[in-house]
Amino acid sequence: MENAAAPPAAMKPSLSKKPSPSFRLRNGSLNALRLRRVFDLFDRNGDGEITLDEMASALDALGLGADRASLEAAVGGYIPAGAAGLRFDDFESLHRALGDALFGPIPEAVPEEDDEGDMKEAFRVFDEDGDGYISAAELQAVLKKLGLPEARNLATVQEMICNVDADRDGRVDFREFKNMMQGITVWGA
Repeated sequence: MENAAAPPAAMKPSLSKKPSPSFRLRNGSLNALRLRRVFDLFDRNGDGEITLDEMASALDALGLGADRASLEAAVGGYIPAGAAGLRFDDFESLHRALGDALFGPIPEAVPEEDDEGDMKEAFRVFDEDGDGYISAAELQAVLKKLGLPEARNLATVQEMICNVDADRDGRVDFREFKNMMQGITVWGA
């Protein structure tokens, strides 16, 4: 897939604070899953492309607002000629370029033992109070930050917890989280 304009060679995003190492995970399949989920969140109308308006909306919802001109300058080179926005492959290329610019390239071969560390890192995103469990309130807070409609209804969030809560204690521990994540199939990864 060729883009009409080549992406900027030395893209150096301006960030107000040190970038989070969780920008991307070391494990390729987990990173692809997370990236696909982010893409789907940004693609509000589900047409398979993220327009600049959808991206601006998503960034605003995350508290990372960007003016349209800056966003177009940073992302425009990744949008193929004639396309309304970024397709998943384009989004993946943008993500890779940003990651390389911020953190340097990731080695291609990743040892299997990194899977557990990546899972723990992902778990910590949801376990906001650090008690080793994801409660319905914590899940709801993360879903709200992502602007997902499921966050509006606590009963819906509690049902999501129940779907993976094997020991029926009303919260998700790391083992349950890991089992859920290992059961997810990543299409196209």
